Amino acid sequence: MRSHYCGQLETSLVDQPVTLCGWVNKRRDLGGLIFIDMRDRTGLVQVVFDPDQQALFETANKLRQEFCIRLTGTVRARPDSQINKSMATGAVEVMATELEIISRAEPLPIDFNQQVSEEQRLRYRYLDLRRPNMSHNLQFRAKVTSAVRRFLDDNGFLDIETPMLTRATPEGARDYLVPSRTHKGKFFALPQSPQLFKQLLMMSGFDRYYQIVKCFRDEDLRADRQPEFTQIDIETSFMSADQVMAVTEQMVRGLFQQMLDVDLGEFPRMTWHEAMRRFGSDKPDLRNPLELVDVADVLQEVEFKVFSGPANDPKGRVAALKVPGKADAISRKAIDEYTNFVGIYGAKGLAWMKINDLAAGREGVQSPVLKFIPDAALTAILERTAAANGDIIFFGADKASVVAEAMGALRLKVGQDFDLVSDEWRPLWVVDFPMFEEADGRLYAIHHPFTAPVNVTAEELKANPEAALSNAYDMVLNGVEVGGGSVRIHNNDMQQAAFEILGIGKAEAQEKFGFLLEALKYGTPPHAGLAFGLDRLVMLMVGASSIREVIAFPKTTTAACVLTDAPGVANPEALAELHVAVTVKDS
Repeated sequence: MRSHYCGQLETSLVDQPVTLCGWVNKRRDLGGLIFIDMRDRTGLVQVVFDPDQQALFETANKLRQEFCIRLTGTVRARPDSQINKSMATGAVEVMATELEIISRAEPLPIDFNQQVSEEQRLRYRYLDLRRPNMSHNLQFRAKVTSAVRRFLDDNGFLDIETPMLTRATPEGARDYLVPSRTHKGKFFALPQSPQLFKQLLMMSGFDRYYQIVKCFRDEDLRADRQPEFTQIDIETSFMSADQVMAVTEQMVRGLFQQMLDVDLGEFPRMTWHEAMRRFGSDKPDLRNPLELVDVADVLQEVEFKVFSGPANDPKGRVAALKVPGKADAISRKAIDEYTNFVGIYGAKGLAWMKINDLAAGREGVQSPVLKFIPDAALTAILERTAAANGDIIFFGADKASVVAEAMGALRLKVGQDFDLVSDEWRPLWVVDFPMFEEADGRLYAIHHPFTAPVNVTAEELKANPEAALSNAYDMVLNGVEVGGGSVRIHNNDMQQAAFEILGIGKAEAQEKFGFLLEALKYGTPPHAGLAFGLDRLVMLMVGASSIREVIAFPKTTTAACVLTDAPGVANPEALAELHVAVTVKDS
């Protein structure tokens, strides 16, 4: 039906006939002439209708926004004074000779010239996706997935599908369950990831696997989470952690070079402990220059128990965050707001110091806690933080986990509030994670139960699990974890030891993972992998603030689809056939 796309028209086509299909983006009637901006997925072009062609002009006079049309015309150059430099096709226009209204559009339920709520945008997503920026995002995403496939295909990886209907396994979130019609009272689960199946593929001899795959997790949502999301899932055999990181870093660097003409350079590596110590986060945003500094050792003897308590607790921490030159800019009201902010993360308060005159010693420092801090401790704090006149220092004192989370969040907020974050790309690898973390009196896997520890035997792991490091690695970009992976356990004894530490007994392990434990008996190769969050990666690359901006039909923050009104109520006959009864309790 068309000879060209709107966005393809350029001066090399001047005087040539073209046929275009698309939508009316805008209509302007200047009395003697009618102009429209015609749009398809490649962009816009201006079309002119001459009143001397009476029938054509009358048809053009009926055009309204979002009418779907087909037209034929001749490309002509626009006068220099009329070139629109904000349009890719702004040097040309089309003089229409034929016009067909394929489909009329009723008055639109949303006006994109006004502020439109996200719920309205999702309710009329098919209209929202016509907007140039949304069309660009999805086209960009398609090019990213194509480039990923080419890279992995060229490097010997095989695209292999894994099941969507599987068994529920503990991977950190609630499962979406699917009732079975043929197995009364039993349920499939939608996969949180293809983790176990890709490990089985390694055991099957397919030493380089990948899949761009849907995953499902029933968890609380936010800007970078969806109940169904897409992974670039990769697994290898006979490759070390360093080799997996090398090939996947090469892939991501190539993507940025190809898609954005950005050279990310070699990715630095940072241990988990260093990231938590300096930034309070295992996905640090290195564009932000602010860092945490530990000062517990100089506050152990102070009478102020808010400081001395955590300073003397092996699981406690006292950290300082210096904000250079902002003492005057941060008022008492702002400090109170920051105090409330860190309270969201469990902090009980926020101590502070303003450095007015460093040369004056104690007299040059302003702080409500200054009277509790001896001269030697004050001097040590000022030296360790490299404080200067005009600086303000915030202090977090609590359990180490609370300090890291609260002060890490404060670091990000202050950086944003004062525009301290650079606009460069700052990738890194975070490595050497703890194998386990303690919560509620028991241990949990930091990554998942199939992650291998570093340089310990099964007996050594069981003897001191909290000291073990996992052979895991996360790729972080501008404070966002875009991918994570690990070397997997390929030894039955080690896998049983990990289950035992996690409180998964032999009977439960056999019930949930019997097929994996059985497979581990038959010549399992060493294997390692990594999964990228495609949605997050594309979100970063297009500069969006939410992954909903790069997903065609996303769910809302309540995991609902307002376009189709899903989830919905199942009819009684279908429920009976599935042997499922629904009961609704009063909230």
